[in-house]
Amino acid sequence: MIFQKTISKKVSIQGVGLHSGDTVNLSLLPAKPDSGITFVRKDLNSNNTIKVDPYLVSDTRLCSTLEKESAKVMTVEHLMSALYAYSIDNIIIEISGIEVPILDGSSNPFIYLIQSGEPINQEREKKFIKVKKALKYEIDGKFAMLEPYDGFKIDFSIDFPHPVFADRNNSISIDYYNDSYVDEIARARTFGFMQEVEYLRSNGLAKGGSLDNAIVMDEYKIINNDRLRYEDEFVRHKVLDAFGDLYLTGHALLGKFTAFKSGHEINNQLLRLLMKDKDSYDLVSLTESDRVYQQIINHNEQLELIQNEAALA
Repeated sequence: MIFQKTISKKVSIQGVGLHSGDTVNLSLLPAKPDSGITFVRKDLNSNNTIKVDPYLVSDTRLCSTLEKESAKVMTVEHLMSALYAYSIDNIIIEISGIEVPILDGSSNPFIYLIQSGEPINQEREKKFIKVKKALKYEIDGKFAMLEPYDGFKIDFSIDFPHPVFADRNNSISIDYYNDSYVDEIARARTFGFMQEVEYLRSNGLAKGGSLDNAIVMDEYKIINNDRLRYEDEFVRHKVLDAFGDLYLTGHALLGKFTAFKSGHEINNQLLRLLMKDKDSYDLVSLTESDRVYQQIINHNEQLELIQNEAALA
């Protein structure tokens, strides 16, 4: 059986919101089987819980924002990506403000936080969203699509008219159950352009952005002093974001995700198409007769090995 997972104990971290600039305390807590992933705004006295749902995404202009009644949580995608990576099904996320902290701009700090929480299996079968037919969302020459696949694979391509991207690999393919998210994706940082940063700050946004939590480019080059963590770090970060956006269903996908110049809005609109078309997917548990079953078992064993190594470090 492939089990649901949570963490064993409460773990916490503090950081600054990328857009709000506010210092935020964030804690991860164990949750019961079948309870899903829930954000709790500790600074609000009522109506302060949001269970992840693609239909509760209210804003995708700068990040993925969840909103329900008076509660709002911005920039959820990096944390959600790390939860996907560690196959966490059930967890409570307590947060003291409106925005998940940006930390170093990647999902790596959240990977370490989840490891510190000591993920454990729960005595309940894990449910997957199995894509049954191809769906595509396209706008202005950009698109994202889902199609049937035994496993979960992301093919992503980006295209920016900027010198930094001219001689760089701007496409990547990641097969989640055969490749290592921790090694290949987790360290990729968010990125932006100086003229965009100046515009955002003039409008009261990107208050917490710095060269410590983002790759920033002027008209010609990267202005950070440190080197890229991957030669193709930009497209790897877009994959990181896609993992997080797609996990807002609360279930891991069995399918292939292909994207060209996609972002939070297109990712979310594709998820809504999927959820709306009940004939396009099944919510399934897996058995040993399923082709992908052993891949997932092997992948989970690899995660446990990484977890044990982290505990010894």
